[in-house]
Amino acid sequence: MQIKSKLPNSGISIFAKMTALANQHGAINLAQGFPDFLSSVKLIENVYAAMRRGNNQYAPMPGVLSLREKIAEKVATIYGRNYSPESEITITAGATQAIYTSITAIIREGEEVIIFEPAYDSYAPAIRLSGGIPVPVELHAPDYKIDWEIVKKSVSQRTRMIMLNTPHNPTGSVLSKDDMLQLEKIVAGKDIFILSDEVYEHIIFDKKRHESVLYFPNLCERSIVIFSFGKTYHNTGWKIGYILAPEFITKEIRAVHQFEVFSVNTPIQHALAEFMQDPNEYLKVQAFYEQKRNLFNNSMKGSRFKIKPASGTYFQLADYSAISDKSDMDFAEELCIQHKVAAIPLSPFYRQGSNDKILRFCFAKQDETLEKAASILCKI
Repeated sequence: MQIKSKLPNSGISIFAKMTALANQHGAINLAQGFPDFLSSVKLIENVYAAMRRGNNQYAPMPGVLSLREKIAEKVATIYGRNYSPESEITITAGATQAIYTSITAIIREGEEVIIFEPAYDSYAPAIRLSGGIPVPVELHAPDYKIDWEIVKKSVSQRTRMIMLNTPHNPTGSVLSKDDMLQLEKIVAGKDIFILSDEVYEHIIFDKKRHESVLYFPNLCERSIVIFSFGKTYHNTGWKIGYILAPEFITKEIRAVHQFEVFSVNTPIQHALAEFMQDPNEYLKVQAFYEQKRNLFNNSMKGSRFKIKPASGTYFQLADYSAISDKSDMDFAEELCIQHKVAAIPLSPFYRQGSNDKILRFCFAKQDETLEKAASILCKI
């Protein structure tokens, strides 16, 4: 028997590949985006307590109501936007599932989805698995700004969705208010949905405001907005996130969600609902990661890498063109094997690859980890 692959060009993800290489060679792993420090002890204790109280069976399909209510309160406070916990907020098994489920619910055979490259690696496969066609718009170093004239020309009668990611992984760039207003003009009067991946909403620097689609009513009414607890609370392995969307969209998302996941980890939902009673736990994340970005970048000043500080996320791009003419994939492997520091090359985030000679480093690490890695990188 043979299987005709639905994703014939998809191999092992670059994250899995570089983490495996780091483990094999004992390298400092600044490749995959996960912290090497503990989540809040209080939050972990909340999980234990929820388990002891007997919250160990299936949660309601849309998520534990108390958690959805806390999310609604947070969104109203920060963004001034009201979402119904009952009909417009859905808890998911992480943001990747949220993205896949949302695309599956909306996109049909032959419909086009505009994505911005470099793009997170799950976007295009999710579109293809629904029979959709990814339409990439490339962003370029050093600023990775969106050219909205190109976006406008990329819109066709088959365009069904535009996917945003701000703050942006892998580049660390953020969208501005003007970007959102340009997008408003492009989609006005058209049947185009927005999927906005905002999992790094609290990790934004230099006093910038996170320009969520939630601030823009004309976008909000057509938007699926996706968030992640893992990025905010330093527990990526828990795989828990949520979707905000108008009721007519949420109805379709939940129709898929119920057969894909049905429900999400029950005790963790109860623990998060209790933890969210203190807004400072998510508000302090910005300063926490800005300190780490600054520490890493200051420690790299003696290196030959060229760095433009990230505006958001916990990823920092570095230009190595003064060090090597090798491709980013080859240089990343050399860096890991010979120098024992693992990073992510940027070219796999483009459909056609990239020759920008850029690597992505994750600074969601303990200070001593960052200082040790920077010390090595400064000697190259």
